[in-house]
Amino acid sequence: MLTRRNMLAAVATAGPALAWAQGASSSPPGDARAPALPGLGTPLPLARVPLLDGGTFQPAQAEGQVLVVYWWASWCPFCAVQSPHIEKLWRSQRERGLQVLALSIDQKRENAANYLRQKGYTFPAGMLTPEVAKILPKPKGLPVTVARGRNGRVVFAEAGEMFPEDIEGLAKFL
Repeated sequence: MLTRRNMLAAVATAGPALAWAQGASSSPPGDARAPALPGLGTPLPLARVPLLDGGTFQPAQAEGQVLVVYWWASWCPFCAVQSPHIEKLWRSQRERGLQVLALSIDQKRENAANYLRQKGYTFPAGMLTPEVAKILPKPKGLPVTVARGRNGRVVFAEAGEMFPEDIEGLAKFL
């Protein structure tokens, strides 16, 4: 039975994780100097990213296209809720030219690859290696979703779990 006491206990237990995922000052190890979200209208440079499926994301393939960059992790409960919606967006809008580049912050490549395979996700995903992070550093929070417009500039940026309808709404930038 859900009581007020049970709800308050659940919120108290989840508080630190919620604060970190929403970009509060408490950061996971290695995230102490994470940059802020890129501002709307700022250029979003792209990196060459080896993909978990063996392919390679080339920056040129996103020129003149709308690109959603999605930082995630296999262990992140908020990413577990959001990733199916990113997959749905990818499947429904890729024929219209939508590009997706998911960047895992997992410590081990096999953890990220196994997670994608188990869930049946097909969106392009690679690892946030130090080389990739030099060009596409992960903003504070997790998950993080940034949309880059056809002109190469940020048209949307959000740290933390998004509502499904907001993820679907990214199609308006096509």
